[in-house]
Amino acid sequence: MKRTLILFVILTLKIGLMAQKYTISGYIRDVESGEELIGANIVIKPLNLGAVANKYGFYSLTVPEGEYVIEFSFISFKTITKNIQLKSNQKLNIELYPESLVADEVVVSAEKSDVNIKSKEMSVITMPVERIKELPVLFGETDILKSIQLLPGVQSGGEGSSGFYVRGGGPDQNLILLDEAVVYNASHLMGFMSVFNADVISDVKLIKGGMPAEYGGRLSSVLDISTKNGNDKSYHAKGGLGLISSRLVLEGPIQKNKSSFIVSGRRTYADLLFKPFAKEGSKMEGFGYYFYDLNLKANYRFTDKDRLYLSGYFGRDVFGIDRKSSGLKLSIPWGNATASLRWNHLFSDKFFANTTVVFSDYNFEFNGEQQDFEFKLFSGLRDYNAKIDFSYLAWVRHQIKFGANYTNHTFTPTSVTAKIGDTSYDSGKIIKQYANEYALYLGDNFDITEKISVYGGLRWTYFQQVGPYDRYVKNMIGENIDTLTYAIGQEIVNYHYPEPRFSMRWILNSKSSVKASYSQNYQYVHLANVASASLPTDLWVSSSEVVKPQFSVQYALGYFRNFFNNALETSVEVYYKTMDNMIAYKDGAQPSDDGNDNPDNNFTFGKGLSYGAEFFINKKVGKFTGWIGYTWSITNRQFDDINHGEWYPAKYDRRHDLSVLANYQFSKRWSVSAVFVFATGNTMTMPVSRYFIDGRLVTEYGPRNSYRMNDYHRLDLSITFKAKEIKKFKSYWNLSIYNVYNRSNPYFIYFEEDGSLYEGNLKITPYQVSLFPILPSISWNFEF
Repeated sequence: MKRTLILFVILTLKIGLMAQKYTISGYIRDVESGEELIGANIVIKPLNLGAVANKYGFYSLTVPEGEYVIEFSFISFKTITKNIQLKSNQKLNIELYPESLVADEVVVSAEKSDVNIKSKEMSVITMPVERIKELPVLFGETDILKSIQLLPGVQSGGEGSSGFYVRGGGPDQNLILLDEAVVYNASHLMGFMSVFNADVISDVKLIKGGMPAEYGGRLSSVLDISTKNGNDKSYHAKGGLGLISSRLVLEGPIQKNKSSFIVSGRRTYADLLFKPFAKEGSKMEGFGYYFYDLNLKANYRFTDKDRLYLSGYFGRDVFGIDRKSSGLKLSIPWGNATASLRWNHLFSDKFFANTTVVFSDYNFEFNGEQQDFEFKLFSGLRDYNAKIDFSYLAWVRHQIKFGANYTNHTFTPTSVTAKIGDTSYDSGKIIKQYANEYALYLGDNFDITEKISVYGGLRWTYFQQVGPYDRYVKNMIGENIDTLTYAIGQEIVNYHYPEPRFSMRWILNSKSSVKASYSQNYQYVHLANVASASLPTDLWVSSSEVVKPQFSVQYALGYFRNFFNNALETSVEVYYKTMDNMIAYKDGAQPSDDGNDNPDNNFTFGKGLSYGAEFFINKKVGKFTGWIGYTWSITNRQFDDINHGEWYPAKYDRRHDLSVLANYQFSKRWSVSAVFVFATGNTMTMPVSRYFIDGRLVTEYGPRNSYRMNDYHRLDLSITFKAKEIKKFKSYWNLSIYNVYNRSNPYFIYFEEDGSLYEGNLKITPYQVSLFPILPSISWNFEF
């Protein structure tokens, strides 16, 4: 018995020693700039296990004691390997060297060769900014949002628009984050350009489904954009001159190798270009339009365990008319302002925390006057947000994330004032909406075996609308019959729901895998719009007693397969999504009707359904790169007060959506890119007859969105030439041609009348308006 006990103790100690695990962790940075490399890959070769650096460049791997070869890689950087003898916890910070392309080199892949198969994420696409800059552009401006429109499952809002729709969702159902601050209107130039300056962007990540528990508040997607930190080793400048705007970026160390800054500015000169055509008496008299935006970021590294980031964005569009001949003056400014302060803290090699406070503001103004008439309109939304996120990297096969989030919302609906001479008109008291939104979440990512991985997450949300607030109670015919007044801080209504998330990955073999996901999402803020595209006049409103939270359930299943030794990635994903409590203006209602009333009294409520299949072929290696994305989908809506309660196609329902992108690197200095897009035409509601009733002309319309405009298709080309570097001064030219074969794509349709209904010879003729013909543009970009 004694001998048996001794053997048992020895065996237990041996197993314990064999099971001893240690952690290797650190940060991965660019050796030239000190920038953290978000999404860099770390692979332990003997175990065929790996990790990805988080959005702050941090990685952590816990594995059994032993000797390992570890590989570190990132797009356009030289891959390096380290031989590690792991006998204790180790900190290993890695600096990667940029790898310039030469004529006979192979383009470096953005990720591990088999990441398409082994990645635990589904319906997630990360787009390197350098790849985005290779695409043909409109007006010479690289556009982040137009680039993601080329991905399967993502549709554009229309010709030239930077608005986007994901898997049948509306424009308000996309959570757009800039350094963790919410951006409520991501467009300049009435939707034709995005607010994101590509020169300061370091990472772009789009989540279309299977949303992790740390994200919430929207039904359809997350677009998470991170900006650069700034070079902490030396001072640099970069910028560009385009046809309608110019930009400049400055960056450098505040304290070398410890802190840095980056600041950028961009402004259009469209107002200056229009000035010669805006002379008195002309149709363009007094016309002016411009936009500008500013980005600022600074950071300070106290130690490898503590770092502080301060980020800010401010952007404005300003449209104006000043016609002296008629006395008409218009000023219409709108835009976003965001600020975020973040503190990273490393409790241990496995335990990472990020604490963030955020300010976000969006507002729209309209100021007009002519002779003795004045008119003013204002609307907006302001958020204060605080959150804390924890990551616990238990070991290489098990990661846990949890955290808490609080947001205070202030909604300012449309307020209107007017004045004629000495007589003033006030639409009534501005009824602001105040709300608090809370969230707790937990997500657990676990590899059951080398082939099977599961993710389980739960997000719990609590939302309350609070006073001060006046609720206008109406009767059946829309007349005010009572007013309920709520005091400051008094709860009006609350909602609280669990939001489960689940996904799994099963590796079939070295070349293929199957992935599936299920998610529930609630959305407490809503965008009421009267057009299909997101416009600055659209109104953000809170959930209330009348407006229930939007709710969606999405199922997705995907098959992923690589070919030719992982040189070609392919995938097929199918999805099915239901949406409840969607909002729209009642037929005939407008935002201007909200004066002396609650905006939600003018809404109607309904549901949506979207399902489809997405096909993706992606080549990221070699001189020739590109992708083909195709989506087949159906998106319908149903509102009791619209279309007689019958289901109808959504405005952006498109049966077929195809994008083909190709890039060829001729040499170190010359490259060419091409983009072809095809999409089923947008739907619209058409008049079917006109007649007189009691002397009044009545127009009768057909079923909602029962007519489709012509299909949309377009080819774009671009050529990029990089000049020789002269004393660290780099520059390149980009020539782009938008709509190469001059396709007249439909933008909208209007009707002209000829003849008389009384005489029986009335003829109504539809005319199509097309926006952009063939449009060349050129830009010059520099860096030193």
